[in-house]
Amino acid sequence: MSGVRHHFLTVAGRELHVREWGDPASPPVVLWHGLARTGSDFAPLAEALADDYRLIAPDTIGRGLSQWAVDPAAEYCLAFMGRLAVGLVDGLGLDRVRWVGTSMGGALGIHVAAGPLAGRISHLVANDIGPELPAPAIERILTYVSTPPAFATVGELEAYLRTVYKPYGPISDPEWNAMARSSARRLPDGQVTLHYDPRITEQFRAHPTDYDQWDEWAALDLPVLLLRGAQSDLLLEETATRMQAAQPRARMAVEPLAGHAPALNVPHQIAWIRDFLAA
Repeated sequence: MSGVRHHFLTVAGRELHVREWGDPASPPVVLWHGLARTGSDFAPLAEALADDYRLIAPDTIGRGLSQWAVDPAAEYCLAFMGRLAVGLVDGLGLDRVRWVGTSMGGALGIHVAAGPLAGRISHLVANDIGPELPAPAIERILTYVSTPPAFATVGELEAYLRTVYKPYGPISDPEWNAMARSSARRLPDGQVTLHYDPRITEQFRAHPTDYDQWDEWAALDLPVLLLRGAQSDLLLEETATRMQAAQPRARMAVEPLAGHAPALNVPHQIAWIRDFLAA
């Protein structure tokens, strides 16, 4: 039962677009994407795991087909996203879930697993994210996220995505095309731009310490798989080493061909996650 299903769920007063794969009766896995991405990024992983799990991939508010924030400074932050996560899990009637989060989605996983969903998350995969962010990486992200460019064609948008997300590692031509299709929205003048609300970067201005989570990381009481791209500028090697020392239940896998962040789309990365979730 591997076909994707789409539905909309209102949580914390905001409408979320949610993708699902797999049998609804199977053990649930929440897949939460990165800052300027959508749940569609998890399609290769979800399709590979759909025989064993129910995969649930929301678009965060301000991204994809989900509603944009009414109050960006108050809603584009881990605390409000945590309310969305709790509302999603409760709204779907789930007692316990596994969690796979890339970048922002991994930081949110740490936040909720140590806080409002403590005891309800059984396994946590944190993909190329840690309890602190290097300032140069934040500046790089803000540079390309704050002012999304506009293009005449979706083909031009795809070319842009291939450049910006090259650190994801090996991605096939069909996967790049799927990313372009899920990342595009038309502007009033007919040009094509990226799907997200440019105000999502308010998280870094209104909540400058949002990603400082060493206490939450140390408090986690569940198995953790920490994934890192070997060339990542967001999760530095020294930070990952410190994370392992601070959290004895964490183990790490490194993708040599990626920076920030491994795309979770190739067989060995999928195998890492499959083996971890089954343990």
